[in-house]
Amino acid sequence: MHRLVASWFGTGLILRRLRGSDLGSGTVGALFALPLALIIGEWRGWPAQVVAALVVVGLSMWSARPLVREEGDAGWICVDEAAGAFIAVIGLPVWPEAIVAWLVFRAADIYKNFAPGVAQAERLPGALGVTLDDVVAGLYGLAVGHAMLALL
Repeated sequence: MHRLVASWFGTGLILRRLRGSDLGSGTVGALFALPLALIIGEWRGWPAQVVAALVVVGLSMWSARPLVREEGDAGWICVDEAAGAFIAVIGLPVWPEAIVAWLVFRAADIYKNFAPGVAQAERLPGALGVTLDDVVAGLYGLAVGHAMLALL
């Protein structure tokens, strides 16, 4: 069950299956999380998105904990990217704010050193580090998305 959830229900294994490498699996997992996070917001509003984001963060901590001890932060573990995606789009309309927020989140996660706090969070031990760098990156996306919403 831990592996199923950690791979964000198999989406983290797609690239390995297609091309034999996990490189980019976090983006794939985050991409699959994006419509779910947006649908929750559309149907139930931003408070439900906050609850959903907290649930996914909890799932990330729970599912990654035993796997990180065995394999480290394996590329196919992408529930943490799903958590970041959920955070990045809280309360945002789909276009253009949520899309830009998601892109900023991914950029902050991939290029950790340009966004203060992301690399530091990743250095925390175990599942905490695996998850919190994406939470911080998601907060960057959320901030940019809401800044756009306020300015447009």
